[in-house]
Amino acid sequence: MMKSSTLNGRMDRWQILLFEFDIVYVNQKIVKWSAIVDFLASGALEDYEHLNVDFPNEDLLHVVTIKKDAQDRYIWKLNFDGASNVVSNGIKAVLVSSNGDHYPFTSKLDFDCTNNMAEYEACIMGIYAAIERKIKVLEVYGDSALVIYQLKGEWETRDPKLIEYKRLVLGLIEEFDDFTFYYLPRDEN
Repeated sequence: MMKSSTLNGRMDRWQILLFEFDIVYVNQKIVKWSAIVDFLASGALEDYEHLNVDFPNEDLLHVVTIKKDAQDRYIWKLNFDGASNVVSNGIKAVLVSSNGDHYPFTSKLDFDCTNNMAEYEACIMGIYAAIERKIKVLEVYGDSALVIYQLKGEWETRDPKLIEYKRLVLGLIEEFDDFTFYYLPRDEN
């Protein structure tokens, strides 16, 4: 251990810890890249085909084929939640199919917003995802009483920022055959 004077403090500590288990650290010798390239080229296959690594959506978690009319008959659920604090603003939504498949979506908001604005953003993100999947019957669950009851029309919307959000959501739900909002207490969301 004391042979090399070039060891830094971290390597010294590792060697002391590894010495207890009869493990000895050995520095690796430098390997020239040309030697690696020559080695790989010597074992090249004649009938090699390049992999198609062009995958347009790297964030895709799950791919499913669904019959065209299957979307019309089943009720999908959308759970959404948004949060805003001094550190950052984030939103999440989960689409749940009638057979229990979950499709999560998350995003970080790059602008200052209130908690209610973040809740609306999360709801909108989930609704857009449902529209893209051509879902026709959707139940929306959220833990923000203000957002849910404003969208149901039971509470008045006074904040000018939230009025625009509400108008956007009500325009988006026209894409669905049946659409229902439900308030879900925070501990159940």
